[in-house]
Amino acid sequence: MEIRQDDASGAQVVQLVQQHLQEMAQHSPPESVHALNLSSLQKPDITFWTAWEGEELLGCGALKELSPWHGEVKSMRTATAHLRKGVAKRMLEHIIQEARRRGYQRLSLETGSMAAFEPARRLYQSFGFEFCPPFADYVEDPNSVFMTKVLS
Repeated sequence: MEIRQDDASGAQVVQLVQQHLQEMAQHSPPESVHALNLSSLQKPDITFWTAWEGEELLGCGALKELSPWHGEVKSMRTATAHLRKGVAKRMLEHIIQEARRRGYQRLSLETGSMAAFEPARRLYQSFGFEFCPPFADYVEDPNSVFMTKVLS
């Protein structure tokens, strides 16, 4: 598996991000969908990566800089054909490593509170993320769960 920085413009990437947005809309009301669209993934405060095996897209993930010491995990998505193969684990490892390299002291995220998001919450907990109050511009929302991890 090769993880590389990406500009989110390739056809496979566009399709995966659109699928991600559609699935988020199926599980959450519009006001509770915080997934980034393609133009948001191309903003300067976002670093976006894709995971590949040869020419096949396995998944994606992003890191948003909230401050010089705080980052946010965004756009974690595994292609359906590659679920439960360790793609999300490798991407999250990559994002955490990059956050540490940048000197972030904290890494946070928002995910859904519904059953469909349970695998994601378990993954984040396995990496030491703990539940926390809303951060950055987020507000309390029964459809959202907020998690954070102190980086050392």
